[in-house]
Amino acid sequence: MSFTIYPAIDIRGGKCVRLFQGDYAQETVYADSPLEMAKSWVNQGAAWLHLVDLDGAKAGEPVHLELISSIARSVEVPIQVGGGIRSEQDIARYLEAGVSRVILGTAAIEDRRFTQKVLGLYGAKIAIGLDCRGGYVATRGWLTTTDIAAVELAKQLAEFGAETFIYTDIARDGTLTGPNLAEIVGLAKATGKQVIASGGVSVTGDLLSLAEHEGDGVTGAIVGKALYTGAIDLQQAIRQIEESV
Repeated sequence: MSFTIYPAIDIRGGKCVRLFQGDYAQETVYADSPLEMAKSWVNQGAAWLHLVDLDGAKAGEPVHLELISSIARSVEVPIQVGGGIRSEQDIARYLEAGVSRVILGTAAIEDRRFTQKVLGLYGAKIAIGLDCRGGYVATRGWLTTTDIAAVELAKQLAEFGAETFIYTDIARDGTLTGPNLAEIVGLAKATGKQVIASGGVSVTGDLLSLAEHEGDGVTGAIVGKALYTGAIDLQQAIRQIEESV
């Protein structure tokens, strides 16, 4: 097992954007071509890519399937995709298009029977996205906060066969204020499964702090704004993590 940095490519209106705390009204466009952005991160050493269909998350169904499929075919590293994936057909279409891992968010919370079924069918090709405010899970493109505690949901889904969780602290997403280390490590320890951190990573030191808990199950971090603003240099961060383990 190794600690992986996942450059984030959030797609809205066909462009590569970043939102502030998941707010669709607070958007920054970083590139007109998500495909060229993906190639750029791979050229800089990315071993995985994290793609989110923001329009799909809001619509409740994939919107940018063709664009994401073209990215999957064009890069030589695995990609994981989330955003509006709520049916078995959606999962199958993405996997057939060359996506390595599909992320379930809203569907995992709102339809446990469906989630149990697809975890049984696809196993490690499914990741569970836990997007949280104050430890409670949010759904539907972060627009609705539930009364479901992330740790309790994760424990149940781990029993269903979930192997990978992506923990996003919405309050820290796009803010460059550092990851919620305590909750991320706590989730990994509580479930005994792999947890990928998301939200708030601002400097390479944040990544090194997370990587220290690889033995606890923290196996990676999704990084967006810090890479796009240059606060983190991807090649340098990868090198530093390799030297630290």
